[in-house]
Amino acid sequence: MSVQPRIRWFRKEDRDKIVEEAIEILERIGVFVENDEAIELLDGAGAKVEASTGRVLIPAPLIESALRSAPERIQVFDRFGDMTMDLGEDRVHFNPGSAALRVFDYALGKARTPVTSDVVAFSRLTDALPNYAAQSTGVIPGDVPEDLADRYRVYIGLLSSQKPIVTGTFEKRSFRVMHEMLSAVRGDAEKLREKPLAIFDCCPSPPLMWSDLTAQALIDCARAGIPAELVSMPLTGATSPVTLAGAITQHCAENLSGITIHQLAQAGAPIIYGGSPAFFDMRKGTTPMGAVETQMIDGGYAEIGKHLGVPTHAYLGMSDSKMVDFQAGMESAMGATLAAVSGVNNVSGPGMHDFESCQSLEKLVLDHEICGLVLRLAAGIELRDDPIAMPVLEEGLVSKEFLSLDHTAKWFRQEGYYPSDVIDRATLGEWEAAGAKDSATRASERVLSILSHHEPKPLEASVAAYLEEIMQGEAREAGVDTLPELSLDERYEGAVKAASTA
Repeated sequence: MSVQPRIRWFRKEDRDKIVEEAIEILERIGVFVENDEAIELLDGAGAKVEASTGRVLIPAPLIESALRSAPERIQVFDRFGDMTMDLGEDRVHFNPGSAALRVFDYALGKARTPVTSDVVAFSRLTDALPNYAAQSTGVIPGDVPEDLADRYRVYIGLLSSQKPIVTGTFEKRSFRVMHEMLSAVRGDAEKLREKPLAIFDCCPSPPLMWSDLTAQALIDCARAGIPAELVSMPLTGATSPVTLAGAITQHCAENLSGITIHQLAQAGAPIIYGGSPAFFDMRKGTTPMGAVETQMIDGGYAEIGKHLGVPTHAYLGMSDSKMVDFQAGMESAMGATLAAVSGVNNVSGPGMHDFESCQSLEKLVLDHEICGLVLRLAAGIELRDDPIAMPVLEEGLVSKEFLSLDHTAKWFRQEGYYPSDVIDRATLGEWEAAGAKDSATRASERVLSILSHHEPKPLEASVAAYLEEIMQGEAREAGVDTLPELSLDERYEGAVKAASTA
């Protein structure tokens, strides 16, 4: 067994102090809750509701009871019922960042508004990249009405990938439709409860507020048995204390309030302690997700979540760069590495740049290799043999080399992570002979290659038809007669046709 490399952010007494103060904040300051059902749950359990302000003061025993009922381990399964995510302890999983408003078009060299074909390509590409344990509703399509986009993204994801999906609602009524689609794919609602196919993000508004929409999402997830993922977003000096520890304490209070509402709706329902905070850059008025301070807040609050005994999540592996360049690689690799050595269970963010606003298929491919390297790091160094090296050294000294030894053949694949050719490990001569391409060019070629050759396993025809019927009904309600065709755009279609005729 290996010792997994881990970093610690706080002493035990510091962890205790952060949690104690977060609970005191909820007792004395409370949270604003806009959802009537959530207020009723809290009121009925003994919280003090200030009707005139909507503020709810939550007593410590209620919070502690919610923590006791929240599970410490959550398993998530793919379309075929195979577990792909085992969230808990220090087990690390990656999935792409969600809900980007733009997609970087490598052929144009700039970002643009996504359309349906981008959602299809994103989902199919994620399906083909094994270091991503789940897919996500990564981009918001601009060619359907805004009030249809949350259900539509899930619909495309379920058709285009077998992986579980990290998503969220934009409207209260959307959960019912999304739950119906997920249940149809799994078989029924009870089978979905037993083997969840999705994780739903539920985002409090900083500081210390639950909107009507997000509180309802918590309640709906709890009662359906679908994992809810808390995404608390304090911004240092803007919507939270400027200190990292202060932001982590506010984050803790917001997560504890969410856990309490969630567990009151259904004790024992799966919930994840997570977020997407940022160290606010006072010079630019921006929220840099690649800042080391942002990454430190993430690692620090993940340690608090582990201290509380619940699975953890963070938005890491992102960049503030507007291009797929050195900055994008540096910030993404730093974030992914800190996530792994902090033991974050569910890491969202790969593929994203320009803060949290843009997704790039090329960056998604490059970040996949970062994730592979980081997962290898997280596995640690294992003592494969006993004795460790002496017999192999004796054999190698006799043969005057180690490449042909049985020991080398036995272990070389387990010891190393071997990235695809998108990562250059060639000699200078080989690199020049292959066209002297930079990493972004190689990634673009790999995107086209994957979309040309990878064919996602299709849904059962009757299930796909049922999902289409649901989606067409939703489209009609939104005033749309015909939904866009679920196909790749011309650039990707051209690559597919070229590959099929080659």
